[in-house]
Amino acid sequence: MDEKLSRNLKSRHIMMIAIGGAIGTGLFLGSGDSIKSTGPAVILTYTIAGIFIFFMMRALGEVLMSDLNKHSFIEFIEEYLGKKVSFVIGWTYWLCFIAQAMTDLTASGIYIKYWFPNFPQWIPPLIILIILIVINMINVGAFGELESELSLIKILAIIALIFISLFLLLGHKTVAGTQVSFNNLFDYGGFFPKKMEGFIRSFQMVILAYTGIEMVGLTAGETKNPKKDIPKAINSLPLRIGLFYIGSMIALMVVCPWNQISTKSSPFVQVFEAIGIPNAASILNIVVIIATISATNSALFSMSRSLYSLAKLKNAPRCFTKLSSKAIPNNALHASSLILFVIVILNYLMPGKIFTIITSIASINFIFVWIAIIVCHLKYKKTHKENNVLSVPGYPITDIISILFFAGMIIIFLAISSTRYATILSLGWLMLLYVFVTLRERKLRNETLE
Repeated sequence: MDEKLSRNLKSRHIMMIAIGGAIGTGLFLGSGDSIKSTGPAVILTYTIAGIFIFFMMRALGEVLMSDLNKHSFIEFIEEYLGKKVSFVIGWTYWLCFIAQAMTDLTASGIYIKYWFPNFPQWIPPLIILIILIVINMINVGAFGELESELSLIKILAIIALIFISLFLLLGHKTVAGTQVSFNNLFDYGGFFPKKMEGFIRSFQMVILAYTGIEMVGLTAGETKNPKKDIPKAINSLPLRIGLFYIGSMIALMVVCPWNQISTKSSPFVQVFEAIGIPNAASILNIVVIIATISATNSALFSMSRSLYSLAKLKNAPRCFTKLSSKAIPNNALHASSLILFVIVILNYLMPGKIFTIITSIASINFIFVWIAIIVCHLKYKKTHKENNVLSVPGYPITDIISILFFAGMIIIFLAISSTRYATILSLGWLMLLYVFVTLRERKLRNETLE
């Protein structure tokens, strides 16, 4: 009997999963590095990356809507790009969420230091991980409800930042000795204070901020009404990108000039602390901790479903297709979660270095997955000429330009010393997977001939 995932995710769950997968450590913590290395030009970085992310998501949506019986986009990659590519991308996507979860868990330990500077960085990741594993084992509805609540808190925090910044701006207020003004985007070395080099460097953390946004592509098999809910989630992207990413960056630097923002804590916390609202900074620190919990929760969901899809395609051990009585792939969840405990050890051994290493690996591998999604869409369109409710604007030009943009990001990561080794490791990972699956297929073919 072929066990199937339960369809318990509602419309609001899908919407919040799409938001929760993208709004996390990359925005709340990583934006500090982006601002410091780029200045106000990071607003342009978010805008450019956001445009290509939107094209990628529309490509994903069109492919997903073509066959709602498939559980994830990994199955479409196998259909249109072949078994070898689906093996490589499937395992790479699983690694993406391992790295993302490790990033978010590490960030939780960093955030706690705001109150307790000497608190061991490895303890918060351990506690959060154990709690989330238990919740994800209950049922997918429990996961959806938790993610909805956590994502709502993140959204309200960003909206609060934007409205408070607007109030201070219109009231010509002064914060920490500096007047709140759009002039703050230009008065401290100009819009491009770090020149083109700083602008290019900012893409690594900005890409990290968008990672996980394609997570809606793993919910198709557990959505009550995928025909309605998936297009709704994907079509909301332009507003989300404009408000949550670009809007929050403008709000941060209008209140607090870019050169006053530190990389040691979340810039969101720093701005609320500078505003001087009683306990606002502590409240915001709680919010960014919630953001890491939410992103980790989404990553746990995604890595278990990725492993489940790999097993369904016979690219992973069959035991990972086994479902619990609640239709949860617990074996896939447990195996993935076990690996995450490595980050607890790494936070104990090298707390100062692990964040940069893991974020680089996450960003680079997500780019490989996004390129595969767009190439899959190109192949799909060659096979199916009919129009789709989520057709990609400007196809095929936008597909081709998007592939070139993401490929350019990989070249940039190779050129930058801080991300070079992570890029080489990621390329090595892809080659290792390809060699493995090639040798495996050759062995199976020889056994068949004997």
